[in-house]
Amino acid sequence: MKTKPKTLAIIPARSGSKRIPNKNVTLLGKHPMLAYSINVAIQSGFFDEVICSTDSPEYAEIAEYYGAKVPFLRSKKISGDSSPDIDWVTSTIFELEKDNKVFDIFSILRPTSPFRTKKTIQSAFKLFFENSDADSLRAVEKCSQHPGKMWEVNEKFMTPIMQKTLNGVPWHSNQYEALPEIYVQNASLEIAWIRVVKEEKNISGKNIIPFISSGYEGFDINHPRDLHFARDLIKENPNILLEIKKPAYKIS
Repeated sequence: MKTKPKTLAIIPARSGSKRIPNKNVTLLGKHPMLAYSINVAIQSGFFDEVICSTDSPEYAEIAEYYGAKVPFLRSKKISGDSSPDIDWVTSTIFELEKDNKVFDIFSILRPTSPFRTKKTIQSAFKLFFENSDADSLRAVEKCSQHPGKMWEVNEKFMTPIMQKTLNGVPWHSNQYEALPEIYVQNASLEIAWIRVVKEEKNISGKNIIPFISSGYEGFDINHPRDLHFARDLIKENPNILLEIKKPAYKIS
């Protein structure tokens, strides 16, 4: 592509979370959690537009206050606990194109990962553009609990999830250090060509570049204990959050 590709940031912020009620707008530091993903997307300078995909008018108001655009609300049908990403990503692209807003690349920046930095985004895009045959890029980190030691329980008995061996010994009976490195995806970011959504009907395609997160840039807040840990981190190091230079939105 000779011209600079048009790039869209999507901040997904559905309502209805259960483990942490109103998770995406719960306070972290002085601001609602989704504010940090919007802020870093804008400050990175990589995106032609920053969109918040939400089903909530209240979340939409908060997102717009922090600089994101919310041109439409997401349908409740694709905002449930089990709604796959492809549904709301496809809907977002379709609705934008109806308004003659056409993009080449999209990136998902989830609000539950508030510690990503401008450098995180810049490094990920540099890696993505260096690999012209890539369909997408996804942030991953080395897993702390190896899947080779995971089991599926079927009534009375159980079987290992991964039926692999190392020198004839089942993975589950080997030391962690002896097993192959396995990575798990995190919420930091995903990047993909729009064509992947249209042609492959998914958000990843076949050629997926791993972006290996470091430090807390891939930390994901999905459980109350994660939120407590994040707040403790901020107390110890207030600069771990990218500064937001506007007054905090007052949540009613």
